[in-house]
Amino acid sequence: MKRQLMTAAAVCVLAFTAGCASTSAHNPEAASTQGQGQGQIQAGSGLKADYPATTAGANAFIADAEARWAEITEYAARVQWSRATNITFDTMWLESKVNAEVTELQVQLANQAAKFNTVTVAPDVRRKLDLLRLGLVLPAPNRPGAADELAQITTRLDSAYSTGKFDYKGRQITLDEASLILADSRDPQETKALYEGWRTISPAMKADYARMVEIANEGSRELGFADTGALWRSGYDMPADDFAAETDRLWAQVKPFYENLHCYVRARLNARYGDAVQPDHGPIRADLLGNMWSQQWGNIYDIVAPATGGASSYDLTDLLVKAGYDPTRMVRTGEGFYTSLGLAPLPQTFWERSQIVRPRDREVVCHASAWDLDNADDIRIKMCTNVNADDFYTVHHELGHNYYQRAYKDQPMLFRNGANDGFHEAIGDFIGLSALTPTYLHQIGLLDQVPGEDEDIPFLLKMALDKIAFLPFGLMVDRWRWDVFSGETTPVQYNAAWTADMLKYQGLVPPGARPADAFDPGAKYHVPGNTPYTRYFLAHIYQFQFQRAACRQAGWTGPLHRCSTYGNTAVGARFNAMLEMGQSRPWQEAMKAFTGDEGNDASAIADYFAPLNTWLTQQNQGHRCGWSEA
Repeated sequence: MKRQLMTAAAVCVLAFTAGCASTSAHNPEAASTQGQGQGQIQAGSGLKADYPATTAGANAFIADAEARWAEITEYAARVQWSRATNITFDTMWLESKVNAEVTELQVQLANQAAKFNTVTVAPDVRRKLDLLRLGLVLPAPNRPGAADELAQITTRLDSAYSTGKFDYKGRQITLDEASLILADSRDPQETKALYEGWRTISPAMKADYARMVEIANEGSRELGFADTGALWRSGYDMPADDFAAETDRLWAQVKPFYENLHCYVRARLNARYGDAVQPDHGPIRADLLGNMWSQQWGNIYDIVAPATGGASSYDLTDLLVKAGYDPTRMVRTGEGFYTSLGLAPLPQTFWERSQIVRPRDREVVCHASAWDLDNADDIRIKMCTNVNADDFYTVHHELGHNYYQRAYKDQPMLFRNGANDGFHEAIGDFIGLSALTPTYLHQIGLLDQVPGEDEDIPFLLKMALDKIAFLPFGLMVDRWRWDVFSGETTPVQYNAAWTADMLKYQGLVPPGARPADAFDPGAKYHVPGNTPYTRYFLAHIYQFQFQRAACRQAGWTGPLHRCSTYGNTAVGARFNAMLEMGQSRPWQEAMKAFTGDEGNDASAIADYFAPLNTWLTQQNQGHRCGWSEA
């Protein structure tokens, strides 16, 4: 089966705490909210009107804030879970209402936290105050009706995406159906029709999206930020401008490898389709890459496989099917990786309450996600699991969120989150790197023997088509939004700017001219779902740092891409110690605790893919690599 979303895109807005992590189409803006209220909860109840701007006042405020946040977040998470697993008018109404209440409370907490900016407090209190001020993803302004309007818009946008369908060959099809057809199709007319068809769901979102930006920017300015993009960039234990520069630095480290891959893939597409469809120079036509957003290219491996020696001796989907796997066994196997590291099994309630397969009797959000509904032990996943290689990886990824959530459950309430949002994504991706190795597949009995070195290039090429191809997309989604929030990109420019960023970062173009009313950003879940996306770019850096560090700790001396940490309890103990830190310390300290590195380092990617990069350079001789951004 073809890959639809190998980067199990987790998304849930991990604001102050993590209610869900990993993507889902429940409202990500409130996804990190869970609490234990019953009935109607008024956002401001239980908090004093004001606190004196003193050390004692700050301490009292934080104590009240944590208690109130713990109360409301479970309630909100259970409402969001209900909507995500049963989309109806009523569950949408309930989620919109609770999201408004949560947003009102977040705004109140953030504004009150800002009053202590110049007060001397203990370091842990200062960190909590900063997290409260920075934790809002879409802050509503502190005026009557603003939070309610914002909540209604975000719920509408999210549900419009989740229930989107378009006409294809005389019938209405969903994104899931369209993605499967697109993955398999080698007919340029068909891929163009699917690519453009899915994007017919999003023009209706544009007005709501523009209004949402206005409201969120008003709220961000009240908190002291220039706009919502500046607010987002300030949540990484460094100044906002420094963070933007850091992502530029990381992209510069990996961009030459991406351009090498782009050059090779373009040449193979040209050989397959000819100059009229895909020229041998310039950008790549986006719909030819086997993914609805061209963010991963693994589905077209049959086109780009090495001319000789490109076939693998096994297909993971076939192995799973032949071994009699069902969706539950897929999840049990994922759990087995974490327990092999010495971590505790998942609670029984996980198996009783998770959505592992798609229900047949109702509309649900199938976008994979991991949930923590009570800030303690009620952890779950929500998937529409199929027995295939893609979901095998996704299961390992999603459970990473759950194990992270459980590891930091004993931290103070405001520290129950990942070191930063990129960490929450990278944990499961790091485990996934081992899970896809033939070494691991042999360890769990799916492969009789580990293939030899002659299969390294095919293996690494498949990994690069997903991992490396994703990097510029992981960067461009928020680059587009930062410009939208700053006003540099106006509503009338939304689509032109998106297309320009595709060309700049990915070297891609749409298959044809886009209509005047197009709103292509809305066809990617995380945009109408309002989930910051730079976390995925960071996760694609961090996971290789984690992998290199873990393999060194395990004493692995072979090629990095063949290393599996399955069964290594010493690695597991150090890994869990990092997880238990939650967000109690700057992410740089969490990184150092596990890897020994002081900060971000994309050189681990070069280490992992070194044999492939050498091979690609040889294959690209005589080709004009790169593309013009004009």
